[in-house]
Amino acid sequence: MRYDVSKLSLPDLFAPVATATAALTRLDERIARSPIGDGWVQRAHFADACASLWVDGELVHLEDLVLHDVGMGIRAPSHELTIAQDVLRSRRSIFSHPPGWALSADGLAKLRGRGIEELAKSAAATFAVEDEPFSDEADGLDDPFDLNFAEIDAVLARSEALLSDARERTPSGARERDAFVYEPDWNEDERLAEWRVARSQAEGLPAVLRAAVLLDAWNMLQVLQHAPWLGRLLAASLLREAGVTPAHLAPVNLGLKQISRERRASRDRDTRLLAILDGLTAGAEAGLKEHDRLLLARQQMQHRISGRRISSKLPQLIDLVLAKPMVSAGMIASELGVTPQGALKIAGELNLRELTGRDRFRAWGVL
Repeated sequence: MRYDVSKLSLPDLFAPVATATAALTRLDERIARSPIGDGWVQRAHFADACASLWVDGELVHLEDLVLHDVGMGIRAPSHELTIAQDVLRSRRSIFSHPPGWALSADGLAKLRGRGIEELAKSAAATFAVEDEPFSDEADGLDDPFDLNFAEIDAVLARSEALLSDARERTPSGARERDAFVYEPDWNEDERLAEWRVARSQAEGLPAVLRAAVLLDAWNMLQVLQHAPWLGRLLAASLLREAGVTPAHLAPVNLGLKQISRERRASRDRDTRLLAILDGLTAGAEAGLKEHDRLLLARQQMQHRISGRRISSKLPQLIDLVLAKPMVSAGMIASELGVTPQGALKIAGELNLRELTGRDRFRAWGVL
């Protein structure tokens, strides 16, 4: 299957491209100069991860994702919550690397869960051992049973080290795939190669239009069976690499959430591209509104704590609640180094909004 980048209706796309570009650059300029820019970026990671699941027809509550991220979930994580966590980690990883990392061969391989050649070589080297390594551990052991046990312990230690290394270095997608979950005939490498061809053909287009075309190509080619969300993150990464959004990773999912599925999944390519462009505009506008809301909340909280002593933990709590969509007593205690009772007290002093309505496992957010 090929994705033909030619024959685009450029006259119909120029106006939406210009509108989306203006909205994205305006948001990026606001974030770059804002005193709450870092907090906005962290909150956007959470919101966009949840929106990604919504775009794919699933539902994950923002509160569950926040608590799961800090290991304070009150229930076993669902399959959807696990995917949302993957999206969240991928967004953070992309933003923490240089702008062009995600679209590079190494970055894309790590994001899609490949690149285990080094692991295979390490495993082969570990198992390709002779009996000689046991001799050092066997020195001084006269009893044959002790000698046998020493050899067994050495084998177990070696095996455990190898398995531990495999768990850390092997992405989940790189393990042997179950035929009940993955279609054997689904050649992801071939589809990715076709997507790269489309990327090279779109090089001369404006950055925002290029991102929209590459996202549409990713969706049409269905590059990855179980990670359609990665294409939207790559589109956001392209915008950052092109200099449109250097200060943040565009909330593509948050904008597409506001576009009807009929437009996003239309059989007509121009309709789909217009839907993506409108989604980029909607995401940027939503980001601006959220930024202004958080900035106003920050001003109100700072006014409330004016005149407090220098050792007060309240300024740190303000930064924390602006960086997280919600905070629990445990999160406050862990981040600020206070007791759980102290966390409850300072949360009440800021007049934060209680989100759970419970006496236990309470959580707060900004008004």
